[in-house]
Amino acid sequence: MKIRNLLILALTMTLLSCQNSFKASTSLVSNAEELQIAINNASPGDEIVLADGIWKDVEIKFTGSGTADHPIVLRAETPGQVSIEGQSCLNFGGDYLVVRDLSFRNGFTPSDAVISFKLNDKFSTHCRVTNCVIENFNQPQRDTKDHWVEFWGRHNELSNCNIIGKSNSGPTVRVMLKGNENINNHHQIRNNHFGPRPRKGGPHGETIQIGDSYTSMSPCYTVVANNLFDRCNGEVEVISSKTNFNEFRNNVFYKCEGSLVMRHGNYCLIDGNYFIGDDNSDNIGGIRIVNTGHWVTNNYFYNIKGQNFRSALAIMNGIPKSPLNRYNQVTDVVVAHNTWVNCKSPWQFSVGTNVDQKDVLPMSEIRSARPIRTTFANNIIYNQEGDESPIVAYEEVDGVTFKNNIINNQNTPFQPYDGLEAGTLEMTKIADNLFIPVDGQANIETYHGFDFETISTDLFGHSRSDKNSVGAVCQTPANTPDLLDAAKYGAGWYTVEKSVAAGKSIEVSADANDLAAKIAGAETDDTIELLPGTYEINSSLPINKKITIQSKDQSNKAVIVYSGESETPAFEFHPAGNLLLKNIVLQGKAEQYAFAPLQKNMSSLYVLSIDGCEISNFNSILKAWKETFADQILVANSVLTNCENGIELAAETDDKGDYNAEFLIVENCTFNSINANVISYYRGGYDESTIGGNLLVRNCTMTNCGAKDKNGILINSRGIVNVAIANNTFKNNAIKLVALLWGAKNNTHSDNEIINSGKIVVQENIELKMMY
Repeated sequence: MKIRNLLILALTMTLLSCQNSFKASTSLVSNAEELQIAINNASPGDEIVLADGIWKDVEIKFTGSGTADHPIVLRAETPGQVSIEGQSCLNFGGDYLVVRDLSFRNGFTPSDAVISFKLNDKFSTHCRVTNCVIENFNQPQRDTKDHWVEFWGRHNELSNCNIIGKSNSGPTVRVMLKGNENINNHHQIRNNHFGPRPRKGGPHGETIQIGDSYTSMSPCYTVVANNLFDRCNGEVEVISSKTNFNEFRNNVFYKCEGSLVMRHGNYCLIDGNYFIGDDNSDNIGGIRIVNTGHWVTNNYFYNIKGQNFRSALAIMNGIPKSPLNRYNQVTDVVVAHNTWVNCKSPWQFSVGTNVDQKDVLPMSEIRSARPIRTTFANNIIYNQEGDESPIVAYEEVDGVTFKNNIINNQNTPFQPYDGLEAGTLEMTKIADNLFIPVDGQANIETYHGFDFETISTDLFGHSRSDKNSVGAVCQTPANTPDLLDAAKYGAGWYTVEKSVAAGKSIEVSADANDLAAKIAGAETDDTIELLPGTYEINSSLPINKKITIQSKDQSNKAVIVYSGESETPAFEFHPAGNLLLKNIVLQGKAEQYAFAPLQKNMSSLYVLSIDGCEISNFNSILKAWKETFADQILVANSVLTNCENGIELAAETDDKGDYNAEFLIVENCTFNSINANVISYYRGGYDESTIGGNLLVRNCTMTNCGAKDKNGILINSRGIVNVAIANNTFKNNAIKLVALLWGAKNNTHSDNEIINSGKIVVQENIELKMMY
């Protein structure tokens, strides 16, 4: 017994001695060489501190082996005061490594990722990136693909970070599952502020992508929780889940022009999320379901107006015997205890059915497999204004069971379904964008399906065991949640809302001959006011900020005459350029462009608005290039005459789903003697989920145009999904067609007068090149 006690005492003393001998060090480093030496010498518990300042063109290679209690930490001297700039990136591989308090800005990664949980062939386990910011860290060329955060290995975490402004190709965050080292990964993506992410103009603009079609049968177990997705508009999929057993909990999707999509993979849980829309947008979506075994519970949808792929809840059709990269049939899905408030046609079934396109698509692309063995139970639909179609069924809904769902449709009739009952349930507003049932009104009998006891709490975390009810909420919360409270998401040191000084007016005269200098010296939101006169310009005017250029006297418009080299623009857009040109006479010398973006290094989108202008004698009014993208082109109340070409947005000819502008709006304009490409707007490639390209031509007159157009089409909008041509006059245009519209998409025409100008033809199915 004494020997045993002596052994225990000796072991205890040894452990205490080891604990007392543990000494962590802190190393302050000032350059890349010192940093690498510190990394090479780091032991568990050590901190490597980057000195405050700008670290430019640095590729950080962080490796080591910490422990759960004593990780190795790489951090900023002062949170937010270490700026990683230029061609820089961070790769780390090892165990229990932590990176925090860094800012990536004013540059781009020279590798595949800004931050990667992999260093060469070494993966990370139990590593964390926290309290960091990546802001506008875009590749110079839009089509250059990268990821801002790339997960490898297992048990890694991205938390409390702000990730803002990705505009080039590729998901912002990508979870990789190539190889056994990366499956069953249990990664955590928590408490981050994602966005805004601008529109990309094509596919490959997700905010988060988990796996891909080739790893879609792999177990993943990634958790995405408590994040704010703020205007993440890159493409139709905000999150693209392509693996099994992932969880999406308690996230807020605020005015995101896309959806949380179960694109591939099975058995994912979507619980307790908020989807907040906008009355002014039909592009904001909710959840889209493909594949097997997903549970959609306790989610709240408000003011979602998106339709089809972007509807509040889209249940898709699948392809029989689908290959991995297409659409599997929806089976064994449960949608229970959710609430939809003021959403347009919130439940849509057999989305994506395309049986009528069998003449232009191979049979392997026909989505004819309807959802089966799917249950909708204990849900609430509430409309302050009645909706004639709360359920949209593109095919028969014979594989879906409805149980104990309640709708208050304000007595507006709708197609009945067994299990969806009209009621007088009332809702009360408890916060901006947030309505819950009036106390006691949701105590309606609930359906108890298989495994429904696992839905144990409501949207606010209240137990359902004592007071269960239909909808996402069973009890009023004690504290009203502030869904958009910036303090709950992202880096503690980062300020989301930036103060912007009010724009000022800058007066310019033609005699001073300093228009270019005044534009260059102006700041964001300033207005350049031109006094009457003629302004001779012989080199392009760069537009790299938001600025207005207008005539001081609207009744006596200033005249800008551009005489620069041929095939150069009078106004040249740089990244983030945003120009309103108002009440200006703009003239060329026949060989130049009126407007064009940079041909190279156009890393972010631009915006052009033309109002009340007279534009003449240019080779092209607007000339877009490949890998350039405009968020919006607006031409209103203007006269465009005697130009070889008009508005050319047709440079993305690789047929991969990309296009040159999201919105092209032409209203109340006169086109006269535009020889070709009067309006040329192109999106190529068959990609059914790219719901992009928007053209409106309204109240315009086109005369003597199109004589040299090689396609013989006045308004060429091939592949553009949303087109409306209304209330226009087309007179004496030497072309075959005014427009060829895509009948299978949202292409419409109405109340147009056509005189000696061909005709408008609607072709139901337009054959396009397959993208995959």
